[in-house]
Amino acid sequence: MRPDPTVGGAPARLADRGAWWALVVLGLVLVVLAAAWVPWSTPGLHGAAVHPTPAADFGAAALARDERFHAALRPWTYPRVAIVLVVTLVLGLTPLGARLVRRCGRLLGGSWSVTVVAGVVVLTVISTLVALPLSVGAELVLRRYGLSTQEWGGWTVDLLRNLAVSAAVTSLVLLALQAMARRWPRGWWAPASAAAALLVVVGSLLYPVLIEPLANDFRSMPAGPQRTALLDLARRDGQPVRDVLVADASKRTTTENAYVSGFGATRRLVVYDTLLRKATPREVEVVVAHELGHVANHDVRTGTTLGAVGAAWAVVLLALLARGRWWRRRSGIDGDGGDGVGDPRAVAALLAAFALGSILSAPVSNVVSRRIEARADVHALVLTRDAPAVADMQRQLATSDLSDLQPRWYRELLFETHPSPPWRVAMARSWAQQRGLPEPGG
Repeated sequence: MRPDPTVGGAPARLADRGAWWALVVLGLVLVVLAAAWVPWSTPGLHGAAVHPTPAADFGAAALARDERFHAALRPWTYPRVAIVLVVTLVLGLTPLGARLVRRCGRLLGGSWSVTVVAGVVVLTVISTLVALPLSVGAELVLRRYGLSTQEWGGWTVDLLRNLAVSAAVTSLVLLALQAMARRWPRGWWAPASAAAALLVVVGSLLYPVLIEPLANDFRSMPAGPQRTALLDLARRDGQPVRDVLVADASKRTTTENAYVSGFGATRRLVVYDTLLRKATPREVEVVVAHELGHVANHDVRTGTTLGAVGAAWAVVLLALLARGRWWRRRSGIDGDGGDGVGDPRAVAALLAAFALGSILSAPVSNVVSRRIEARADVHALVLTRDAPAVADMQRQLATSDLSDLQPRWYRELLFETHPSPPWRVAMARSWAQQRGLPEPGG
């Protein structure tokens, strides 16, 4: 490893001080952007309170079915999250993970880059295997309730594809991170935080082009009244799209969805074939109006910018945490100067840090997501001026997708990226009441 003159003495203290300042400044930028861009109060309600009435809007039978489904699914999903996290932390915060990564690297020649890739692949496979029985159990529940239409062959192919993509992306990220840490053992956080922010932006731009086609096949919606109505809706909203595509989601699931993907010349409206089969043309327009709300309100820009700043902040925080003695003691890294982040044996510790950071940041990102989704609901109401259709579509989506109709506070905090369906129906009712428009029925 090339020595760095900033290791030790006044230059080292200066580098640490710079990291602390970067952490504070990036944190302030994140707070300011979130305050300015995230709709913390629901627009268009003029301060009116929203009072969900699940029993009145969905009925006892729907609530009972929803409760049975989630009661059957939770024993598989919650333990899966917990077990993967525990295994990742045990491997990352004990010498066991470092020894495993080193042994894998030695088997393949011992170079630092090969050790990083081998470590990532092995640790990713371990996480997948320990979760596999629970993933199978969750899939069986989804099939029992009609939400999954896959055969086991297709399910396995998806599992392996996701594993390969995850291992490849993680390997590239860690190779870049460790290359910087090996070049600048004390000040690696500066270029790494900039690279993390850039990665979020590039990922947001390339995801529709590179990743989406791996999961689904897309075809242009045939010419006809539905296509014309959707293109007209986008044009009327001032958000023209290049094409309307139909995704073959039915080969995996019965859930219904639509979204607007891409930027500028690549922007297209994507509609699940399941939505076209189950919903009326008006209901499809309501869903699309919601998705157009994300475009009109620049929600992709908001999410990408917040994600980029948040990623940079997290890298600086990681650098400061790695300064502590616990990093070497817990991870089994005895480093030579710097903080040991450039040591390929640190792969397990870095993956543990990423996993823990993801769990800890989920409540904040979910709150932001729910507020943004609520604003898109209001956009659909303004664009269609049809609160009954918006409410009916929410009921159908909730029934078809078996959404959690009465999530407990901790489930909402950790897992829910959208407002609950009863809240969304009640919000549509409040919006219509304030404008003297027809209200959704119960």
